[in-house]
Amino acid sequence: SVPFLIRLFPALLTKFVFLNFLAFPFLVDLRRPELLLNNTISLYLTTEPGVTVGIWHTVPGSRGAEARGQDQRWYEEALADAHPVIIYLHGNGGTR
Repeated sequence: SVPFLIRLFPALLTKFVFLNFLAFPFLVDLRRPELLLNNTISLYLTTEPGVTVGIWHTVPGSRGAEARGQDQRWYEEALADAHPVIIYLHGNGGTR
């Protein structure tokens, strides 16, 4: 019956493969990473019209004391300094 349901409703296949309707861990607001992780802020990039990508910017522990209590502007300026940036792509399961 599963192949028949997928044939009738192809959007189901996308839901089963990517599981983008699940938010794991449960009952955690991942839009506010500063409550869970040190030196982290949530930013949003508009890649093209109608597409917004959410990212976390985490500065290294060596800059932790400097980052404590800073606002979004400080984190954006930290992206432009001479320190290297590492991009981690978590894949299609779960959330960031």
